[in-house]
Amino acid sequence: MDLLLPVHPPLGKAAPSASMIMASSPFQITVVKREVTCAVSFLLLTIISSFFLFDFLRPFQYQPISKVSGFFSQYLPGGSTNDRSGLLRREDEDDKKQQLLQVGCDYSVGRWVREEASALRFYDEDCPFLDPGFRCRRSGRRDVEYLNWRWQPDGCDLPRFNASDFLERSRNGRVVFAGDSIGRNQWESLICMLAQAVSNKSAIYEVNGNPITKHKGFLRMRFDDYNLTVEYYRMPYLVVTDRPPKDAPEVVKYAIRLDKLHWYSKLWAGADLLLVNDGHWWNAGKTTDQGFYFQEGDTVNMTMEVEEAFRRSLQTWKTWVMENLDPMKTHVAFRSYSPVHYRDGTWDGGGRCNTSFAPEVNYTRLEAEPWNNKFIHDVVKQLRDGYSQVQFLNITYLTEFRIDGHPSQYREPGTPQPAPQDCSHWCLPGVPDTWNEVLYANLQSKGFRTK
Repeated sequence: MDLLLPVHPPLGKAAPSASMIMASSPFQITVVKREVTCAVSFLLLTIISSFFLFDFLRPFQYQPISKVSGFFSQYLPGGSTNDRSGLLRREDEDDKKQQLLQVGCDYSVGRWVREEASALRFYDEDCPFLDPGFRCRRSGRRDVEYLNWRWQPDGCDLPRFNASDFLERSRNGRVVFAGDSIGRNQWESLICMLAQAVSNKSAIYEVNGNPITKHKGFLRMRFDDYNLTVEYYRMPYLVVTDRPPKDAPEVVKYAIRLDKLHWYSKLWAGADLLLVNDGHWWNAGKTTDQGFYFQEGDTVNMTMEVEEAFRRSLQTWKTWVMENLDPMKTHVAFRSYSPVHYRDGTWDGGGRCNTSFAPEVNYTRLEAEPWNNKFIHDVVKQLRDGYSQVQFLNITYLTEFRIDGHPSQYREPGTPQPAPQDCSHWCLPGVPDTWNEVLYANLQSKGFRTK
């Protein structure tokens, strides 16, 4: 916005004195007043119309990169409005007020604001429910700057995460995560965030006695005091991967059954919250390049593009939700794509992310909108027509800045060397904690509570 500056007289001429102005005729004064009134009115109309025009032009899902100026804004120390430690001391009554104020807020658009980690952290790497691959400091990472940032939405505040409230809302219920290992990242984050409200950590355990390790299958963490399970089902494609039909070409090693949801889906029935993620395995490198082709019915399609296959798999998921979940009971959230940050190469070709120790500030290096998100958003929109308790959990934009939050070379002990850097997953504590804050805020606004 242009600044309104005082108008100076032409060079070589003196400015009128106060006595000269006071001596002006009433007619001259009236004209001046009229001109000032018109100018002010025009300025106000311009400002108001610009806001309406900006909201009309802004994309539905994401804030354009050009509007990210002020991304590194830092509030002055001691400011009561943004004192995170002060927020953590507020009473539950303030939380209820926040819920009323936050309805309709778009938490996906905003900026990262620096604050000391002690005011932000919900847990640390001593949380017993973390996979070794996400404990970056124990794996050798020495800097802590990546822990010193919180997400500040535009025009509103992100309600603080209240573990006790989340547990009470979920009492006697089931929270289910389904998807790839990035979903596992978020699942472990939530377990550690919730565990802070449980004094007896031995009352939190895996139902089948399985350890927290990267393995194929599923895990169910039980919070005994609340009769609650928080579950994770590993299924990178959501749909079934199977042996190909006998008459399939020799190049077909496996078939991705686009019209058949993974059998784990039978275990989701009755969940109170189903949080799904998908997309990271939907690329040529993890499908057709490795002999995974797409099958519908008894036929393998040798020419179908990955994008079209992904779209059809989501339709299969949508149909399953409509036919198997109760919209009066189960809240459904589909998380958007979590950006990867391989710089100067691919994940297996020297790509790295260990050169950044703070959120990205070079906006030209931010990636374009992931194509996966369009299909995810579309299927959620379609589902809303018959299933009211569904949301698109939009975390892509806020995550795109966080190149500093990955394990990079600080991978779990025992990883064969030399190994590619991990610029897909996230250190914990870290960025997925913010995803869960956004999830919690959205659930609050929708009145989530187990029956």
